[in-house]
Amino acid sequence: MTAFDVPSAEALQGATDATLEELPRVALARRHRDPESVDDVVAAMRAAIDEIAGLEDLESGSSVAITAGSRGIHDMPAVLETAVSTLQNRGLEPFVVAAMGSHGGATPEGQRETLAALGITEDSLGCEIRTEMAVDRVGSDDLERSVYAARDAIDADAILLANRVKPHTDFTGPVESGLCKMAVVGLGKHRGAESLHNAGLAGDFSEVIRERAEVLFEELPIVGGIALVENARDRAARVEGIDADRILEREPELLERARETLPTLPVDDLDLLVLDELGKEISGTGMDTNVVGRVRFHGEDEPDRPAITRIYARSITPASHGNGLGIGLADFVHRDVLEGLAVEDMYVNIVTSGETNRAKLPFVVPDDETALLLSCSTTGVADPGDLRFARIRNTMHPDELVVSEPVARELRDHPDVTVGELRPLAVTDGRLSEEPYAVDGESDRDDTG
Repeated sequence: MTAFDVPSAEALQGATDATLEELPRVALARRHRDPESVDDVVAAMRAAIDEIAGLEDLESGSSVAITAGSRGIHDMPAVLETAVSTLQNRGLEPFVVAAMGSHGGATPEGQRETLAALGITEDSLGCEIRTEMAVDRVGSDDLERSVYAARDAIDADAILLANRVKPHTDFTGPVESGLCKMAVVGLGKHRGAESLHNAGLAGDFSEVIRERAEVLFEELPIVGGIALVENARDRAARVEGIDADRILEREPELLERARETLPTLPVDDLDLLVLDELGKEISGTGMDTNVVGRVRFHGEDEPDRPAITRIYARSITPASHGNGLGIGLADFVHRDVLEGLAVEDMYVNIVTSGETNRAKLPFVVPDDETALLLSCSTTGVADPGDLRFARIRNTMHPDELVVSEPVARELRDHPDVTVGELRPLAVTDGRLSEEPYAVDGESDRDDTG
């Protein structure tokens, strides 16, 4: 990004009376869950493929396009690799098509790099990956707006959708993130994603996705989909194969199941939430709006809980390649976020999604200490020692936290949370410690921060 003069720590800290010594002590906290999970993802995936009747009807040598999106879904590489090998063993010719709308800067190279960052490569899959951005118009929705699909997928003998089903970060409805969205937005590439989001801004997002999915199911050789539902620890709780004619009926049911397992913070009232990282593989909005309680999307209501006064984002993940979409949800960002920002990629993504608020530049701070001290002056806290703050790695991992003493006292009464020993907040040269999170057998680490 173009050079931006960030004020010095001395200048900014001089604007507040709070000092580091006045901040509360902190403790490691961990929320314990015993979620349902799939013991053998490969076996479950093979069984899921057997459930899709349309694959059985394909002749030997038929080409099958399998979708791959841009999210960091833990079990998705194994799902895709198993899909490829299973179809190859049946004498079919599968290939993977990048299905991620405008992500990766809306370029073939960028989408290939995005998949590689997620561990999805031609070598790991054992098949070709196609990332061309060419699309064709295949129909129109009820608003008479065009519906597009990737030419790579259209030319295949069959299309197999693969995606995680979960609550969306922009809207609510019977269809949110899942197989329908993978077809409409993912296979739509940049042009299809932009068309969908424009139509969604003019109407109901969930309904528009349903309408467009119906068009695609009618016009494309989609034989079915592999739906993955994750538990609160980002592991597969269910892997299910669904015939194309049942997706619109079955996906809302799986979405309700996904709502029950959605990982959320164990506390819903904070003055400050510190996010070590935001990123496109974590969430389409960089941070999951369901976790932070902020939507900031045209036409959508803001949730009542969690109530978080300020959010501070410390970095962008390497897999995002500088796409900082979602920084507009934060109140403070570290200078490193700004310096690594790929503004062009982010703006292309924003224009496609239609909500400019999420690209607005927050208050830029030179270091972590400054963000903590300024939060005391921007949250209404009378005594810095009462600051209610929590720090998490990212919104995919809200169960492992560093919390301030006021929050620690509250969480000690939580039946599913263990809280470690209180310690002084560790800040060295203005920077929080890098690995402070609770793990089994290490709840008394000395680098709390």
